[in-house]
Amino acid sequence: MSRFASYPEALDFMYKQLPMFQNIGKAAFKKDLTNTVDLLERIGNPHLNRKWIHVAGTNGKGSVSSMLAATLSAHGFKTGLYTSPHLVDFRERIRINGVCIAEERVIEFLDLVYDDVLSIQPSFFEITVAMAFYQFDKEDSDYGVIEVGLGGRLDSTNVISPILSVITNIGWDHMDMLGDTLTAIAREKAGIIKPRTPVVIGPMDDEPKAEIMSIAHENHARIYSDLPVDVGFYRSLSLQGDYQRENLQTFTCALEALKDLWIPIKRSKVLEGISEIPKFTGFRGRWEIIQTVPLVVADTAHNEPGVRFTMAQLQHQIEQQPVGAQLHLVWGMVSDKDRQKILRLLPKNAKYYFCRPSVIRGFDAQSLKLEAEQLGLIGEAFNSVAEAFAAAKMACADADVVYIGGSTFVVGDLLSLES
Repeated sequence: MSRFASYPEALDFMYKQLPMFQNIGKAAFKKDLTNTVDLLERIGNPHLNRKWIHVAGTNGKGSVSSMLAATLSAHGFKTGLYTSPHLVDFRERIRINGVCIAEERVIEFLDLVYDDVLSIQPSFFEITVAMAFYQFDKEDSDYGVIEVGLGGRLDSTNVISPILSVITNIGWDHMDMLGDTLTAIAREKAGIIKPRTPVVIGPMDDEPKAEIMSIAHENHARIYSDLPVDVGFYRSLSLQGDYQRENLQTFTCALEALKDLWIPIKRSKVLEGISEIPKFTGFRGRWEIIQTVPLVVADTAHNEPGVRFTMAQLQHQIEQQPVGAQLHLVWGMVSDKDRQKILRLLPKNAKYYFCRPSVIRGFDAQSLKLEAEQLGLIGEAFNSVAEAFAAAKMACADADVVYIGGSTFVVGDLLSLES
């Protein structure tokens, strides 16, 4: 008999009993892999039985992971995809060919490891990683695409021996845990590189790239980087956002590496996969158009390089609108981000609707409003994303543009309104 009466009760156990990064921040980040290794040993080491593709990076790792998973699924392979965080439902983190893990499987796994969890005391992330490996192995997946949670070297996912490692890019994020220079951050991300295992290096600045290439050479890992992108990929890609051009570059290099691993990759199947990424993976929240009149766009960009990219595209978008169109930003953040650095990237000619995402780390909307005002960003504070979005829709005309962002959790709160 199960220890849990329902799926919500099982989730409640994970959320309340286990340290969770999205709630408490770096206090949930473990400095070694001991807990993950111990937990996996107790369930038979399922991570040793499959072919994995490991994806790290500051931005773009979710997009590249989804491109790869969609491509493999389109080729007929049973493909597991592990990503984090989730937007609406925990089960989004663990999918096979785009289908979320069943609620019953979550309950079964927690029943299986209940006593081990009490003795090991793993974090929320550590137990979800173990759950993903267990499920992908139990379902006999051909491949598993595994997105790093934070960093690389000490991330709970870094217990696998992948057939391919991918590092999308390096930028400023989580400096309090990964280092205060791009070289230091690059070194942590490059911790996923394994001896004599090919590695893809995405577009990035010379300094972090040199560090990653040096570590790859030390590991005698073949490097794939800067390959030309098939123009058909640009035309077919279902993911929007100007930043996806860089992600396609990384994806192209990964495809070449997979071909060299004797995985039969066909261009027609690649085009099929990337043209229907939401179908094959359920991936959402990256320059996602919620509605067209007025234009409503949601994006999970939440660090300096990501926000810089999206704000440039947003400015281009408003320039394409009829004369007099107004820009409305529904904006919320978490408390441990460098808010001043990010707020300085936002347009002053927009109307703001500040809100607090519904996680413990969510930053108070009124305090965010006051900080933004010091930088010339004018708007009102609201108690929730739902209230802020409703106010923005009420205030905008058909030609206007509404952007919802600032945090993954803001977008998650928005998408949960669809439920």
